[in-house]
Amino acid sequence: MRADRLVAILLMLQSRGQVTAAEVASELEISERTARRDLEALGMAGVPIYSRQGRNGGWQLLGGARTDLSGLTAAEARALFLVAGPSSSATPEVKAALRKLIRALPEPFRSSAEAASAAVVVDPVAWGRTAARRPPPTHLDALQNAVIDGEQVLLGYVARDRNATERVVHPLGLATKGQSWYLMADTEAGLRTFRVDRVTSVERSGDPVVRPDGFDLAEAWRQVASEVDQMWVACCVRGTAVAERVGIVRMVLGRRVTIGAPVGDGRVAIEVVGPHLIGVVGELAGFGSMIELYDPPEARAELARIGAELVRLYGEPPSSTETGGA
Repeated sequence: MRADRLVAILLMLQSRGQVTAAEVASELEISERTARRDLEALGMAGVPIYSRQGRNGGWQLLGGARTDLSGLTAAEARALFLVAGPSSSATPEVKAALRKLIRALPEPFRSSAEAASAAVVVDPVAWGRTAARRPPPTHLDALQNAVIDGEQVLLGYVARDRNATERVVHPLGLATKGQSWYLMADTEAGLRTFRVDRVTSVERSGDPVVRPDGFDLAEAWRQVASEVDQMWVACCVRGTAVAERVGIVRMVLGRRVTIGAPVGDGRVAIEVVGPHLIGVVGELAGFGSMIELYDPPEARAELARIGAELVRLYGEPPSSTETGGA
């Protein structure tokens, strides 16, 4: 788990003063490439480490071989606990290590670090399908800071129906699901979840956040994720797919498709879930004969209707008048 490794690497740097990627890889039983990526992630997050090249080179904490966490700035402390302490992925050992690290911070930084350690939930699996990598949303940093500082914001937002609104919200935490980020906030209408890539503006109000009694970010996110997951499995269709094309089917449908046993004629059984039948069948129609559905009967009937419409539209060559001829 990455949070465990990042904390372990920081503790190695504290105790040894300098480490190499090979040493980190050997001790944590990971590849050198993964070790270098983790070391770079700490640096990119604001932890004061740097790389020395050469025969006796390696990675060091700024400030000397025995620098401890009291050398961190407030911004660096926040960055560390955001990257190493997401509440959904931290094991009990990591949480214990983070508590020790917080005690090593100067008093003025502790509350901010504690807030950062519980500001983000990491849920690595995307909704329904494999997510393409994309850059972080524009207003992610501003929302992270508002969550950590406990300050209300005037949020500009464009909903799924394209309706643009502005409202004052109490930001309570952030969650990342696959490659998408979500803000969990309390509003006049109750607890709401906002997609961060639909946020158009963030204006700090200066007023403190009022947290609902007993609010727990990880538990609140589990409830939201469970409700959305139920939407994704509202319907299930069954059929077969050409075995040698299963890779393409998996790539397009992701976790929504389950590949079963061979059924003969070079085909395998499949099940596909989705939020509604018409949408699922319409999506599968694009695979042509690569996928054949047999259950439920309504799915086959819908495919037949789509096929008939396509034949009527594309089955005959366009007339000269349709193509603009004389």
